[in-house]
Amino acid sequence: MKKTLLGLALALASGLGTAQAASSPEQNWDDIVEQADGQTVYFNAWGGSQEINDYLRWAGRQLQAQYGVSLKHVKVADIAETTQRLLAEKAAGKNQGGSVDLVWINGENFRSMKQSNLLHGPFTQQLPNWQYVDTRLPIDEDFTEPTAGLEAPWGVGQLVFIHDKETLNNPPKNFAELLSLAKAFPGKVSYPQPPEFHGSSFLKAALLELTNEPDSLYTAIDSQTERQRFEQVTAPLWQYLDQLHPVAWQQGKRFPSGTSETIQLLDDQQLLLAITFNPNAANAAIENGNLVDTAQTYAFEQGALSNIHFLAIPWNAQAKAGALVTINFLMSPEAQARKADAKIWGDPSVLKPESLTNSGAQGFSLYKSIPEPHPSWLTAIELEWQKRYGS
Repeated sequence: MKKTLLGLALALASGLGTAQAASSPEQNWDDIVEQADGQTVYFNAWGGSQEINDYLRWAGRQLQAQYGVSLKHVKVADIAETTQRLLAEKAAGKNQGGSVDLVWINGENFRSMKQSNLLHGPFTQQLPNWQYVDTRLPIDEDFTEPTAGLEAPWGVGQLVFIHDKETLNNPPKNFAELLSLAKAFPGKVSYPQPPEFHGSSFLKAALLELTNEPDSLYTAIDSQTERQRFEQVTAPLWQYLDQLHPVAWQQGKRFPSGTSETIQLLDDQQLLLAITFNPNAANAAIENGNLVDTAQTYAFEQGALSNIHFLAIPWNAQAKAGALVTINFLMSPEAQARKADAKIWGDPSVLKPESLTNSGAQGFSLYKSIPEPHPSWLTAIELEWQKRYGS
Protein backbone atom coordinates (compact mmCIF):
# COMPACT_ATOMS: atom_id res chain seq x y z
CA MET A 1 0.00 0.00 0.00
CA LYS A 2 1.48 3.33 -1.06
CA LYS A 3 1.94 6.17 1.37
CA THR A 4 -0.32 9.06 0.51
CA LEU A 5 0.76 12.61 -0.28
CA LEU A 6 -1.37 13.66 2.67
CA GLY A 7 0.93 11.71 4.98
CA LEU A 8 3.98 13.55 3.62
CA ALA A 9 2.18 16.88 3.86
CA LEU A 10 1.36 16.20 7.50
CA ALA A 11 5.00 15.50 8.27
CA LEU A 12 6.13 18.72 6.63
CA ALA A 13 3.35 20.72 8.28
CA SER A 14 4.36 19.40 11.68
CA GLY A 15 7.80 20.94 11.29
CA LEU A 16 9.71 17.68 11.11
CA GLY A 17 11.58 18.70 7.98
CA THR A 18 12.33 17.04 4.68
CA ALA A 19 15.05 14.83 6.11
CA GLN A 20 12.62 12.94 8.31
CA ALA A 21 9.99 12.67 5.59
CA ALA A 22 12.64 11.32 3.24
CA SER A 23 13.59 8.66 5.78
CA SER A 24 10.31 6.88 4.91
CA PRO A 25 10.60 6.17 1.17
CA GLU A 26 7.54 4.88 -0.62
CA GLN A 27 7.77 1.11 -0.65
CA ASN A 28 5.53 -1.72 -1.78
CA TRP A 29 4.04 -3.59 1.18
CA ASP A 30 5.09 -6.97 -0.21
CA ASP A 31 8.68 -5.71 -0.29
CA ILE A 32 8.39 -4.61 3.34
CA VAL A 33 7.08 -8.04 4.37
CA GLU A 34 9.94 -9.72 2.49
CA GLN A 35 12.51 -7.43 4.10
CA ALA A 36 11.03 -8.08 7.58
CA ASP A 37 11.50 -11.84 7.31
CA GLY A 38 14.31 -12.80 9.68
CA GLN A 39 14.42 -9.46 11.51
CA THR A 40 14.31 -9.09 15.30
CA VAL A 41 12.12 -6.26 16.61
CA TYR A 42 13.05 -4.85 20.01
CA PHE A 43 9.75 -3.53 21.37
CA ASN A 44 10.06 -1.15 24.32
CA ALA A 45 6.77 -1.38 26.21
CA TRP A 46 5.49 -1.17 29.76
CA GLY A 47 6.05 -4.49 31.51
CA GLY A 48 3.88 -4.03 34.60
CA SER A 49 0.94 -6.27 33.63
CA GLN A 50 1.01 -10.05 33.38
CA GLU A 51 -1.99 -10.00 31.02
CA ILE A 52 -0.25 -7.60 28.63
CA ASN A 53 3.01 -9.53 28.80
CA ASP A 54 1.17 -12.76 28.00
CA TYR A 55 -0.60 -11.08 25.08
CA LEU A 56 2.69 -9.88 23.63
CA ARG A 57 4.14 -13.38 23.90
CA TRP A 58 1.16 -14.62 21.86
CA ALA A 59 1.73 -11.84 19.32
CA GLY A 60 5.38 -12.81 19.09
CA ARG A 61 4.48 -16.41 18.27
CA GLN A 62 2.08 -15.25 15.55
CA LEU A 63 4.62 -12.87 14.03
CA GLN A 64 7.28 -15.57 13.96
CA ALA A 65 4.94 -18.11 12.36
CA GLN A 66 3.36 -15.76 9.81
CA TYR A 67 6.20 -13.40 8.91
CA GLY A 68 9.44 -14.76 10.32
CA VAL A 69 9.68 -11.72 12.63
CA SER A 70 11.10 -12.24 16.13
CA LEU A 71 9.46 -9.90 18.68
CA LYS A 72 11.47 -9.13 21.82
CA HIS A 73 9.52 -7.34 24.56
CA VAL A 74 11.91 -4.96 26.34
CA LYS A 75 10.02 -4.30 29.58
CA VAL A 76 10.29 -0.75 30.90
CA ALA A 77 8.67 0.94 33.89
CA ASP A 78 8.35 4.29 32.08
CA ILE A 79 8.81 4.99 28.37
CA ALA A 80 10.59 8.20 29.40
CA GLU A 81 13.58 5.87 29.96
CA THR A 82 13.42 4.93 26.29
CA THR A 83 13.15 8.58 25.27
CA GLN A 84 16.37 9.34 27.15
CA ARG A 85 18.14 6.41 25.48
CA LEU A 86 17.07 7.61 22.03
CA LEU A 87 18.17 11.17 22.83
CA ALA A 88 21.59 9.80 23.81
CA GLU A 89 21.81 7.89 20.51
CA LYS A 90 20.81 11.05 18.63
CA ALA A 91 23.49 13.08 20.42
CA ALA A 92 26.08 10.40 19.61
CA GLY A 93 25.15 10.55 15.92
CA LYS A 94 23.87 6.97 15.87
CA ASN A 95 21.43 7.41 12.99
CA GLN A 96 21.37 3.73 12.03
CA GLY A 97 21.34 0.45 13.93
CA GLY A 98 19.53 1.86 16.97
CA SER A 99 18.75 -0.24 20.04
CA VAL A 100 14.97 0.35 19.84
CA ASP A 101 12.77 -0.74 16.92
CA LEU A 102 9.28 -0.12 18.31
CA VAL A 103 7.83 1.87 21.22
CA TRP A 104 4.48 1.93 22.99
CA ILE A 105 3.90 5.61 23.71
CA ASN A 106 1.47 8.45 24.11
CA GLY A 107 1.21 11.92 25.52
CA GLU A 108 4.30 13.67 26.79
CA ASN A 109 6.66 10.96 25.51
CA PHE A 110 5.29 11.26 21.97
CA ARG A 111 5.56 15.04 22.12
CA SER A 112 9.18 14.98 23.30
CA MET A 113 10.18 12.33 20.73
CA LYS A 114 8.44 14.22 17.95
CA GLN A 115 9.99 17.55 18.87
CA SER A 116 13.46 15.97 19.01
CA ASN A 117 12.98 14.29 15.59
CA LEU A 118 13.32 10.83 17.11
CA LEU A 119 10.52 9.22 15.08
CA HIS A 120 10.37 7.44 11.72
CA GLY A 121 7.58 8.38 9.38
CA PRO A 122 4.93 9.27 8.55
CA PHE A 123 4.11 5.61 8.04
CA THR A 124 0.48 4.91 8.97
CA GLN A 125 -0.83 5.17 5.42
CA GLN A 126 1.50 2.34 4.39
CA LEU A 127 -0.26 -0.13 6.67
CA PRO A 128 -2.82 -2.41 4.97
CA ASN A 129 -4.81 -2.66 8.22
CA TRP A 130 -5.15 1.12 8.42
CA GLN A 131 -8.39 0.68 6.47
CA TYR A 132 -10.03 -0.89 9.55
CA VAL A 133 -9.21 1.95 11.98
CA ASP A 134 -12.20 3.76 13.48
CA THR A 135 -11.42 7.35 12.47
CA ARG A 136 -14.20 8.61 14.75
CA LEU A 137 -11.78 8.05 17.63
CA PRO A 138 -9.37 10.90 18.48
CA ILE A 139 -6.48 9.34 16.57
CA ASP A 140 -5.22 12.58 14.95
CA GLU A 141 -4.07 14.13 18.23
CA ASP A 142 -2.18 12.76 21.22
CA PHE A 143 -2.57 14.95 24.34
CA THR A 144 -3.33 17.88 21.94
CA GLU A 145 -0.21 17.09 19.83
CA PRO A 146 -0.93 16.24 16.14
CA THR A 147 0.10 12.64 15.44
CA ALA A 148 0.98 13.45 11.80
CA GLY A 149 1.21 9.79 10.83
CA LEU A 150 4.17 9.24 13.18
CA GLU A 151 2.34 6.82 15.49
CA ALA A 152 -0.38 4.25 14.89
CA PRO A 153 -3.32 3.82 17.30
CA TRP A 154 -3.28 0.58 19.28
CA GLY A 155 -5.95 0.84 22.00
CA VAL A 156 -8.23 3.10 24.04
CA GLY A 157 -7.46 4.10 27.61
CA GLN A 158 -9.74 5.63 30.25
CA LEU A 159 -8.89 6.49 33.85
CA VAL A 160 -11.44 4.59 35.95
CA PHE A 161 -11.76 3.04 39.38
CA ILE A 162 -12.50 -0.48 40.59
CA HIS A 163 -14.46 -1.30 43.73
CA ASP A 164 -15.95 -4.41 45.32
CA LYS A 165 -19.74 -4.05 45.48
CA GLU A 166 -19.84 -6.21 48.61
CA THR A 167 -17.38 -3.98 50.47
CA LEU A 168 -18.27 -0.57 49.00
CA ASN A 169 -21.69 -0.51 47.40
CA ASN A 170 -21.89 3.30 47.07
CA PRO A 171 -18.47 4.38 45.74
CA PRO A 172 -17.52 8.08 45.51
CA LYS A 173 -18.78 9.90 42.42
CA ASN A 174 -16.20 12.69 42.44
CA PHE A 175 -12.97 13.74 44.12
CA ALA A 176 -14.75 15.57 46.94
CA GLU A 177 -16.58 12.36 47.87
CA LEU A 178 -13.31 10.43 47.55
CA LEU A 179 -11.78 12.67 50.21
CA SER A 180 -14.81 12.14 52.45
CA LEU A 181 -14.43 8.39 52.02
CA ALA A 182 -10.74 8.59 52.91
CA LYS A 183 -11.53 10.57 56.08
CA ALA A 184 -14.28 8.13 57.07
CA PHE A 185 -12.02 5.10 56.47
CA PRO A 186 -8.43 6.17 57.17
CA GLY A 187 -5.78 4.15 55.36
CA LYS A 188 -8.18 2.79 52.74
CA VAL A 189 -7.59 5.20 49.83
CA SER A 190 -4.47 5.87 47.77
CA TYR A 191 -3.10 6.33 44.25
CA PRO A 192 0.12 5.24 42.52
CA GLN A 193 3.19 7.35 43.09
CA PRO A 194 3.91 9.87 40.31
CA PRO A 195 5.57 9.91 37.82
CA GLU A 196 4.10 6.42 37.36
CA PHE A 197 1.52 6.83 34.59
CA HIS A 198 -1.60 5.99 36.63
CA GLY A 199 -0.55 8.20 39.53
CA SER A 200 0.14 11.18 37.28
CA SER A 201 -3.18 10.59 35.53
CA PHE A 202 -4.93 10.64 38.91
CA LEU A 203 -3.42 14.09 39.56
CA LYS A 204 -4.56 15.41 36.17
CA ALA A 205 -8.11 14.11 36.64
CA ALA A 206 -8.28 15.59 40.13
CA LEU A 207 -7.00 18.95 38.92
CA LEU A 208 -9.51 19.07 36.06
CA GLU A 209 -12.34 18.68 38.57
CA LEU A 210 -10.95 20.87 41.35
CA THR A 211 -9.52 23.89 39.53
CA ASN A 212 -11.56 26.95 38.63
CA GLU A 213 -9.67 27.23 35.34
CA PRO A 214 -9.87 23.83 33.61
CA ASP A 215 -9.61 25.41 30.14
CA SER A 216 -6.11 26.61 31.00
CA LEU A 217 -4.94 23.01 31.08
CA TYR A 218 -5.37 22.70 27.31
CA THR A 219 -2.81 25.36 26.42
CA ALA A 220 0.94 24.98 26.91
CA ILE A 221 2.57 26.29 30.06
CA ASP A 222 6.13 26.90 31.16
CA SER A 223 6.00 26.49 34.92
CA GLN A 224 9.16 28.60 35.33
CA THR A 225 8.21 31.67 33.30
CA GLU A 226 4.50 31.36 34.14
CA ARG A 227 4.91 30.44 37.79
CA GLN A 228 2.07 32.67 38.99
CA ARG A 229 -0.36 31.16 36.47
CA PHE A 230 0.73 27.64 37.40
CA GLU A 231 0.29 28.28 41.11
CA GLN A 232 -3.13 29.85 40.59
CA VAL A 233 -4.47 26.99 38.48
CA THR A 234 -3.02 24.16 40.57
CA ALA A 235 -3.53 25.54 44.10
CA PRO A 236 -6.78 23.56 44.64
CA LEU A 237 -4.96 20.31 43.83
CA TRP A 238 -2.26 20.78 46.47
CA GLN A 239 -4.86 21.86 49.05
CA TYR A 240 -6.76 18.66 48.26
CA LEU A 241 -3.70 16.40 48.52
CA ASP A 242 -2.64 18.06 51.78
CA GLN A 243 -5.95 16.83 53.23
CA LEU A 244 -5.92 13.44 51.53
CA HIS A 245 -2.42 12.22 52.34
CA PRO A 246 -2.67 12.19 56.18
CA VAL A 247 -5.71 9.85 55.94
CA ALA A 248 -4.47 7.86 52.94
CA TRP A 249 -2.91 4.40 52.87
CA GLN A 250 0.42 4.50 54.75
CA GLN A 251 -0.47 8.09 55.77
CA GLY A 252 0.71 9.28 52.36
CA LYS A 253 4.31 8.43 53.26
CA ARG A 254 4.30 5.58 50.75
CA PHE A 255 2.23 5.05 47.61
CA PRO A 256 1.43 1.99 45.50
CA SER A 257 3.90 1.35 42.68
CA GLY A 258 1.21 1.17 39.99
CA THR A 259 -2.20 -0.13 39.00
CA SER A 260 -1.27 -3.78 39.62
CA GLU A 261 -0.45 -3.04 43.26
CA THR A 262 -3.69 -1.09 43.78
CA ILE A 263 -5.63 -4.09 42.41
CA GLN A 264 -3.72 -6.41 44.74
CA LEU A 265 -4.39 -4.11 47.70
CA LEU A 266 -8.07 -3.99 46.75
CA ASP A 267 -8.20 -7.78 46.63
CA ASP A 268 -6.46 -7.92 50.03
CA GLN A 269 -9.07 -5.43 51.35
CA GLN A 270 -6.36 -2.93 52.25
CA LEU A 271 -7.82 -0.43 49.78
CA LEU A 272 -11.45 0.35 48.94
CA LEU A 273 -10.61 1.48 45.39
CA ALA A 274 -8.10 0.48 42.73
CA ILE A 275 -7.19 2.67 39.78
CA THR A 276 -6.69 1.64 36.16
CA PHE A 277 -6.55 3.06 32.64
CA ASN A 278 -8.51 0.15 31.21
CA PRO A 279 -12.34 0.30 31.36
CA ASN A 280 -12.41 -3.51 31.14
CA ALA A 281 -9.75 -4.06 33.82
CA ALA A 282 -12.14 -5.42 36.47
CA ASN A 283 -13.50 -8.08 34.12
CA ALA A 284 -9.99 -9.04 33.06
CA ALA A 285 -8.82 -9.26 36.69
CA ILE A 286 -11.82 -11.42 37.61
CA GLU A 287 -11.18 -13.72 34.64
CA ASN A 288 -7.55 -14.10 35.71
CA GLY A 289 -8.42 -14.77 39.35
CA ASN A 290 -6.98 -11.51 40.66
CA LEU A 291 -10.28 -10.05 41.93
CA VAL A 292 -13.53 -11.39 43.34
CA ASP A 293 -16.47 -11.55 40.95
CA THR A 294 -18.24 -8.72 42.79
CA ALA A 295 -15.60 -6.24 41.62
CA GLN A 296 -16.63 -3.70 38.99
CA THR A 297 -15.21 -0.72 37.13
CA TYR A 298 -16.81 2.72 37.13
CA ALA A 299 -16.00 6.34 36.31
CA PHE A 300 -16.60 9.54 38.25
CA GLU A 301 -19.56 11.74 37.27
CA GLN A 302 -17.36 14.22 35.39
CA GLY A 303 -16.30 11.40 33.08
CA ALA A 304 -13.06 9.53 32.53
CA LEU A 305 -9.76 11.03 31.44
CA SER A 306 -9.35 9.37 28.03
CA ASN A 307 -6.72 8.88 25.38
CA ILE A 308 -5.55 6.60 22.62
CA HIS A 309 -2.31 4.71 23.14
CA PHE A 310 -0.04 4.36 20.15
CA LEU A 311 2.85 2.49 18.52
CA ALA A 312 5.79 4.31 16.92
CA ILE A 313 9.14 3.54 15.30
CA PRO A 314 12.38 5.41 16.18
CA TRP A 315 14.16 7.19 13.33
CA ASN A 316 17.24 4.97 13.68
CA ALA A 317 15.52 1.59 14.19
CA GLN A 318 17.56 -1.39 13.02
CA ALA A 319 14.44 -3.34 11.95
CA LYS A 320 12.09 -0.74 10.44
CA ALA A 321 10.43 -3.28 8.12
CA GLY A 322 9.92 -5.70 10.99
CA ALA A 323 8.46 -2.91 13.11
CA LEU A 324 6.00 -1.96 10.34
CA VAL A 325 4.91 -5.59 9.96
CA THR A 326 4.52 -5.86 13.75
CA ILE A 327 2.38 -2.72 13.98
CA ASN A 328 0.24 -3.85 11.06
CA PHE A 329 -0.33 -7.22 12.74
CA LEU A 330 -1.17 -5.63 16.11
CA MET A 331 -3.79 -3.50 14.31
CA SER A 332 -5.34 -6.51 12.55
CA PRO A 333 -8.91 -7.60 13.41
CA GLU A 334 -7.50 -10.87 14.78
CA ALA A 335 -5.03 -9.21 17.15
CA GLN A 336 -7.41 -6.40 18.15
CA ALA A 337 -10.22 -8.84 18.92
CA ARG A 338 -7.95 -10.93 21.13
CA LYS A 339 -6.69 -7.81 22.91
CA ALA A 340 -10.28 -6.66 23.58
CA ASP A 341 -11.24 -10.01 25.13
CA ALA A 342 -11.51 -9.58 28.92
CA LYS A 343 -10.17 -13.10 29.35
CA ILE A 344 -6.96 -11.99 27.63
CA TRP A 345 -6.36 -8.26 28.26
CA GLY A 346 -9.63 -6.35 27.85
CA ASP A 347 -8.08 -3.33 26.12
CA PRO A 348 -10.68 -1.68 23.85
CA SER A 349 -10.06 -1.88 20.11
CA VAL A 350 -9.28 1.06 17.83
CA LEU A 351 -10.95 -0.63 14.86
CA LYS A 352 -14.39 -0.04 13.40
CA PRO A 353 -16.88 -2.28 15.24
CA GLU A 354 -17.98 -3.93 11.98
CA SER A 355 -14.42 -5.08 11.30
CA LEU A 356 -14.55 -7.13 14.51
CA THR A 357 -18.01 -8.62 13.91
CA ASN A 358 -16.80 -11.93 12.54
CA SER A 359 -13.90 -12.27 14.92
CA GLY A 360 -15.81 -13.25 18.03
CA ALA A 361 -14.73 -10.14 19.92
CA GLN A 362 -16.97 -9.12 22.78
CA GLY A 363 -18.35 -5.61 22.75
CA PHE A 364 -17.14 -3.09 25.28
CA SER A 365 -18.52 0.11 26.69
CA LEU A 366 -16.61 3.33 27.16
CA TYR A 367 -17.39 6.04 29.69
CA LYS A 368 -17.98 9.72 29.02
CA SER A 369 -14.66 11.05 27.82
CA ILE A 370 -12.53 13.88 29.21
CA PRO A 371 -9.67 14.88 26.87
CA GLU A 372 -6.10 14.88 28.13
CA PRO A 373 -4.52 18.24 29.08
CA HIS A 374 -1.55 19.62 27.20
CA PRO A 375 1.51 17.50 28.11
CA SER A 376 3.45 20.52 29.42
CA TRP A 377 1.09 20.55 32.41
CA LEU A 378 1.93 16.95 33.28
CA THR A 379 5.64 17.72 33.41
CA ALA A 380 5.06 20.73 35.63
CA ILE A 381 2.63 18.90 37.94
CA GLU A 382 4.98 15.94 38.38
CA LEU A 383 7.87 18.22 39.30
CA GLU A 384 5.74 20.11 41.82
CA TRP A 385 4.40 16.88 43.32
CA GLN A 386 7.93 15.58 43.78
CA LYS A 387 8.98 18.83 45.44
CA ARG A 388 6.05 18.74 47.86
CA TYR A 389 5.59 15.04 48.62
CA GLY A 390 8.47 13.04 47.15
CA SER A 391 10.95 11.36 49.43
